[in-house]
Amino acid sequence: MSANDTPPEEPNVPEQPLEEGKTQAGPVAEETGRQRLAAGLWPPRVSRAQLIVALLLFVLGLGLAIQVRSNSDSSALRGARQEDLVRILDELDGRTKRLEDEKQRLEDQRRELESSSNQAEEARRQTVEKERQLGILAGTVAAQGPGITLRITDPTGQVQSDQLLDTLQELRAAGAEAIQINGVRIVAGSYFSDENGGVGIDGKKITQPYEFKVIGKPQDLEPALNIPGGVVQTLEKEQATVAVTRSAKIVVDALRAAKQPDYARSSSG
Repeated sequence: MSANDTPPEEPNVPEQPLEEGKTQAGPVAEETGRQRLAAGLWPPRVSRAQLIVALLLFVLGLGLAIQVRSNSDSSALRGARQEDLVRILDELDGRTKRLEDEKQRLEDQRRELESSSNQAEEARRQTVEKERQLGILAGTVAAQGPGITLRITDPTGQVQSDQLLDTLQELRAAGAEAIQINGVRIVAGSYFSDENGGVGIDGKKITQPYEFKVIGKPQDLEPALNIPGGVVQTLEKEQATVAVTRSAKIVVDALRAAKQPDYARSSSG
């Protein structure tokens, strides 16, 4: 080969890529599937979404456990025979019926007690009220209420018992409910008489000025005395002075002793 001769060129061979698992230094041992699984699971990488899902699954499982436990109490009835279930229902119906009957009995008893108690209380109240009314009419109890005070001054001594009786009758006709004259309580059987220097009421002598304390409606009592030709004008003709005063509270406190009748008896009972 001469100096001018060039060596023949080597053929251009392309480089082959390295096979998987091999390096320039030589082949590397291939990883097994178990090793790759272990490498993917550890260390654990838990995301926020995975943590929330795990918590929801835990709560769901807890709820299912509670539901199963609560349903286990009725598992005995589920396995019972039909005739046993019918018997249990009959017993429950019977117990319910007995309780309803007992409730109705107690309610009837309560209503009866309330009714009898109310009737007794109402009867007692009416008795007390009737006793009070009769006591006022009989003059055995004191009374108070609106009314008038009538004062008759007779300096000449011309007023007679019949004029005082006319005055009393006029007051009764106008609605007087309780009257006393100079400390003497007027009742249904009261009577008037002429006495020397005065007037007698039920045997007790009184002298002028004659003062009537009258319980009733003042708007009716005063006009009844002042009608033309009535009590006031008649007394003034006898030179008497008459003064009528309305009052919101008149006290009639003169009392009469209760008299036991000799012959009359109650016809009730």
